[in-house]
Parts: sequence; C-alpha cells; structure tokens
Amino acid sequence: MVRANELTATHALRLMRAGDLSVEALAQACLERIRERDDVVRAWAYLDPELVLRNARELDKREIKGPLHGIPIAVKDVILTEDMPTEHNSPLYKGSFPAVDAGCVKTLRAAGALIFGKTDTTEFASVTRGGTARHPLDPGRTPGGSSSGSAAVVADFQATIALGTQTAGSTIRPGSFCGIYAMKPTWGAINREGLKMLALSLDTLGLYARSAEDLDLLADVFALEDRIPVAPFELRGARIASCRSPAWDKVEPATRDAFERGIGLLREAGADVEPLELPDAFDSLGEHHATVMAGEAHVSFLSEIRAQGELLHDDVAALAKNSKGISKSALLTALDAAAACRVTFDAIAAGYDAVLTPSARGEAPEGTKTGEAALNAIWTLLHVPVVQIPGFKGPSGMPVGLSLTSPRYTDRRLLQVTRAIGPLFESSGTES
Repeated sequence: MVRANELTATHALRLMRAGDLSVEALAQACLERIRERDDVVRAWAYLDPELVLRNARELDKREIKGPLHGIPIAVKDVILTEDMPTEHNSPLYKGSFPAVDAGCVKTLRAAGALIFGKTDTTEFASVTRGGTARHPLDPGRTPGGSSSGSAAVVADFQATIALGTQTAGSTIRPGSFCGIYAMKPTWGAINREGLKMLALSLDTLGLYARSAEDLDLLADVFALEDRIPVAPFELRGARIASCRSPAWDKVEPATRDAFERGIGLLREAGADVEPLELPDAFDSLGEHHATVMAGEAHVSFLSEIRAQGELLHDDVAALAKNSKGISKSALLTALDAAAACRVTFDAIAAGYDAVLTPSARGEAPEGTKTGEAALNAIWTLLHVPVVQIPGFKGPSGMPVGLSLTSPRYTDRRLLQVTRAIGPLFESSGTES
C-alpha cells in the first residue's frame, strides 16, 4: 500500500478534494518518514513538527482550498520564510529570523501550500563542499548541490515538493543524482525577491517534484506563460535535437550510455531525433559563465566580508575578495557574448520541440563534494528553461537523468513535452 508521503502532489490533491485524505494525515506521514530516515539523510536545516501540524490543522479547517492545498513543500535555506529562520548554512546568519516570506513562498502560501521546513544547502549556495545532507540511496554519496537537502527530501519521500535555486547547476544536477524531476525555469520568470543573491544575471528559483504533472501544477501557481500559444504535442513525429553541449568531454560513461539510450527510446516512440552541434561561439560559454558568476558574486558578498569576513567560508571569502581578479571589462565581454548566444540559441531551438542534453557528468560521486556543474552552466547562462527527467541508472545502480531545454519563455511547452517523454524514460527499466 502506498503511504501518503509517497504520493505525488497531483495524486494527493485528488484524494484531499474527495475527502479521502486530510492535510494533517499527509503531514503526519511525512514527519513519520523523517523520524525514520533523518539520521541517515540529514537533509533538514530547520524543522518544527509542532508548527507543521498546527499549520496543517488550520489548512484542514479552510472551506476554500487553493490549488496546492495542504501539499508539503520544503524550502532551501537561502529563501526567506517568515515563521522559520533563514541561515544560509553560514555562521554569519546563525539564528537569523527575518520574519518575512520570499515572494515565491508568499505565492505558495496563497495557493494553500504547507511550508514544511528549511533544507540543507552549501554556504550561501555558492560552494561545492557539501553541508550535512547525504544521498537517500547511498549515504556515502552526495545528493548534489547546492540544493542538496531539497533534492534529498523529495527523493526520500520526506516532502512532496521542494524549492531550490540554480546559479550554475544547483537544481538540475541534484535532480539527476537523486532520480527525481527538477526544473530551472526561464531566468526571471519567477519572482526571486527574498532569495539570497549570488549572481544577479544567473540566479534562478528551482523546483523539485516526483512527477512532470507536479511541475506543471507549480507552473500554474507561479503563472508561467509562454511567448507563443502552446500547441498540442504528440511524441510520434516530434522533432527532438540531441545536443551533447560543449562540455561533452567531461561526461562519464553512465551519462554517455543514458544519452544514447534516451535517443533510442525517443526514436522507438516515433520521434525524429537529430544531432545538434552548436556554433563555435558557444564553446566559450563555460568560461563566460565562470566570469559572470565570479564577477557578480564579488558585488553580492561585499557586505558579508565587510561586516564579519573572518566567519566566511574560504571559498565565499575568495568570491567576495574577487580573488580571480575579474575586471569589469571581462565581465562586460562575458555578458555581451552570452546575450548574443541567447538570441542565436532561441532561433536554433525554435526549430525543434525540445533539445535533449545531459543533466550531469554521471552518477552521484562518493564523498561530500557536491559535483561539477559543467554540463549545466551553459544553459543557466543562456537563461533558457531546463527540465531534468529521471529514469536511467549507471553501473553502480545510482540514478542518471537527462534534460530537455528550449528557447526562453517556452516553459509550458517544455513541460508539455516532458509529460510525454518522462514516462518513456522512467519505464525504460534498463540499466545504462
């Protein structure tokens, strides 16, 4: 029998609307799972069970139920929450209680969501040395980062949905490592007021769920709109581009095999899959991403290093001090090159229903380092929407995912394509 905490949001909502499940019962099931598993997964930065149950009971009393009524949502601990501390996994903000909701949290509460707790992150979501969270399937491995805890709690059935952030690969990569759905929407499509800033031109709210339908539900709540009307989609006859991306040389055999298997499954389903080689200008986007991230982080962390710099993680302090010596001229060059490539990619990708590309180098690595974002940085810099789809496994039996991307402000179309392709990948049943 499926426990309530194992339900997708879409399924749980149907049961609650039919009167077959209460918010309190769903919350209790999640809390029971946390009690069973928290010693292993260690994904929560803050959790108050009494507050959770009190809010759940209040939601059960509501006559008017919102589109996310009672759905447990975990929040990365770099996102402000009015009734919980926001500490950024940094001693500078230990015990910090801003008592205000980020824009995204406010939107979720208005939709009836049950904000469950705060999840583990690397310090300021900016370094690769992990926090406390461990991989739900193998505690000797990382769940990825920097949205470590958010991916882990959804994958381990401790929460139904979670919020992360992405500046390089901090949402998509953990989604791949943990074997769940993840989405990085078009940059700027969701309000990021109240999220700790790392790099203004890159930072994007990230979404985690266990089904494509749940991501679509979140897209409704956040009022994501495409720039052109969404037409009906069928996988048979669809045009899909397979793009290895300029970072293909970093791909491990697990991802290489998953990529080829994914292409094969799409062709078996009747899709026309064509290889896509991006223009030479895209080869430098990884370097440009690093320049933009370091150049803008220098501005973002100035206040922290001026106030109590001795308490900063060494890597964060290096960003604050601009230890790479990123000049404003170099930053401008990188920003201009990225802007030109965005227009080019939008035009190229418009000729396809979606672009298939790797989500991560391979399986989740052993140890505490959260993994490399080389496969993700290009898409973050291009500002395009990306959806990570689970379904494959590597030689160690750990999850390996593939991503779909498309032009800017085609998020709803991309989710429509994901809903068709997701079950295909998930049911592959073949180790990659």
